[in-house]
Amino acid sequence: MDVTATEAKNRLGQMLDHCQREPVVIAKQGRRHSVLISAAQYDALLLGQAVQQGHVGRNRADPGRAFYEKYKDWVDLQNNLVERFGIPGEEFRAW
Repeated sequence: MDVTATEAKNRLGQMLDHCQREPVVIAKQGRRHSVLISAAQYDALLLGQAVQQGHVGRNRADPGRAFYEKYKDWVDLQNNLVERFGIPGEEFRAW
């Protein structure tokens, strides 16, 4: 769908609904200026771009794994301390 900037401004709610189905091309002064897309389409574009640039791998898909790989020594030390000594004040915690 192609609309003018004025039309997009005056019918923003409709444009937001329409961009969920397909991109809305906004023209300003007779030239294509911007494209309104849904958040899902935007996320897909970002993911595709990240894949192309090689930024997506195991670490991107699992932030917990990325943290563990980066701070593995510290995490393992903390886990060993908890196993040996427990959590201080654990008897006072509601969990």
